Amino acid sequence: MDELSRTGERPTMLCISTYEKGQSFLREAAALGCDVVLLTVDTLADADWPKDILAEFHTVPRADMPEDQSPEQMLRVADSIARRRSIRRVVALDEFDQETAALVREHMRLGGMGQTATRYFRDKLAMRMAAQARGVAVPEFTSVLNDADCNAFLAGTEGPWLLKPRWSASAIGIRKVQNSGELWEALHGLGDLRSHHLLERFVSGEIFHVEGVTWGGEVLFASPYKYGAPPMATMHEGGVFSTRGVDRASADAVALRAIHAAMLSALGLRAGVTHSEFIKAHADGKFYFLETAARVGGAYIADVVQHASGLDPWVEWARLEVAAMCGKPYTLPPPTNGYAGSVISLARQEWPDTGAYNDPEVVYRLHKLHHAGLIVRSDDAARVESLVDTYSKRYLTDFYARMEAPARPTA
Repeated sequence: MDELSRTGERPTMLCISTYEKGQSFLREAAALGCDVVLLTVDTLADADWPKDILAEFHTVPRADMPEDQSPEQMLRVADSIARRRSIRRVVALDEFDQETAALVREHMRLGGMGQTATRYFRDKLAMRMAAQARGVAVPEFTSVLNDADCNAFLAGTEGPWLLKPRWSASAIGIRKVQNSGELWEALHGLGDLRSHHLLERFVSGEIFHVEGVTWGGEVLFASPYKYGAPPMATMHEGGVFSTRGVDRASADAVALRAIHAAMLSALGLRAGVTHSEFIKAHADGKFYFLETAARVGGAYIADVVQHASGLDPWVEWARLEVAAMCGKPYTLPPPTNGYAGSVISLARQEWPDTGAYNDPEVVYRLHKLHHAGLIVRSDDAARVESLVDTYSKRYLTDFYARMEAPARPTA
């Protein structure tokens, strides 16, 4: 605590989250000597927050859609907290709260990413333009602001195309269009929300993700993974979600680490955790950047990373935020060299029994209503891949249930 304090008092870290997550972040920040204040929404007032370590707990009414949550509403509460406490750091635990955190930082003149820097990790158009300008490969894309630009893009590229929300997360809201008629019908239907989208050439390929930790502009940790079915296909067409670690000595892993580092450099990240997605195109075998987020990966990816490497991304994020706040160095603990993967599905059963999945590599079982999920871990990447593939097929028979893709994120 002495290293953190300038006045003999514990420094205050304000954490903002409109979804229930980041409990280990909150606990680690408190253990490191911070007074942690959590600002969330009233519908999560009774969620599983570690209130025993929180210095203060505040809520605001929740908006119907996450993008409609008023940053100014959060700012007013942050202002009231600042009258009593000297806030030294503001952290958004959820992607949809990053703009709010950036607004509070700029208003209070605090360190961390401001509104412009944050945009590169939220706005899919901004991140593509920045990456492309620095020579990072991205699928061809265009803004949909201008009619002539849209027509020129359609004429100059081969379909189909993807119409993507610029601000959403995961594959929510993405629409595949086959021809100009479908595109213009979709754009007209968006009305005033048209400018909040971009148009991208659809690239057929395998989707990978890299979970990263960056400090001082240097990538300290970059763990590559490969999804089973692409997340967009799983969300819109149904199926079982899965991911598995990529052999770190493979050509794919080497290429992923290279494009990941180039992308983060192009976007100007100085410190933080990231979840980034890339596609390996079937046509040419090359990797292309799809999107990134300055947050811990969702869908239990953090748990997969922890079982594989021994590093909890939430804990490391808390440690580097405290280090940045205090002007102290951050050192990443040495990771273990294991591999892990997950298989997760909506389940027909209220509390599905995964006991028949009893290989010794199973290290975690999800206990969640109408969900079947588990994590496997091994020192052998091929063993993890084999188990994930086998389990994914068995899940389709044993548990799988389908629901329509949500119009908004649920976690």
